[in-house]
Amino acid sequence: MKKTGILNADLSYLIAALGHKDLVMIGDAGMPIPEGVTIVDLALTQGVPSFKQVLDAVLSEMEVEYYFLADEMDDKNPSLKAYVGEQLPEIEHESMPHDDLKRFSSRVKFAIRTGEFSPYANVILRAGVVF
Repeated sequence: MKKTGILNADLSYLIAALGHKDLVMIGDAGMPIPEGVTIVDLALTQGVPSFKQVLDAVLSEMEVEYYFLADEMDDKNPSLKAYVGEQLPEIEHESMPHDDLKRFSSRVKFAIRTGEFSPYANVILRAGVVF
């Protein structure tokens, strides 16, 4: 039995299988996942697990070189946008309209669905390399 880190077998495997420049989405409970994208559905109940909990767990095991957010976070969820920035200091990023982010999500290798119920709580992470 694995005793530390991400215990969800599917998620642990998918993170380990990432290559440089692969994209991963962490989404709220309502974010649509494009057909054909692998989904790791962690949502249990409203708010469980939270976006922050999932982001922290993923970042403990994934090297990130860039990330993408929705423009709407500026007005609709500024505290969560700030949290993402605090967790990924000095990592370049860009934002785009939420509809564009939804279309862009068709490029992700997999998506993680959280139990988050706050608006626009979605991020797409681009894998970096550790050397």
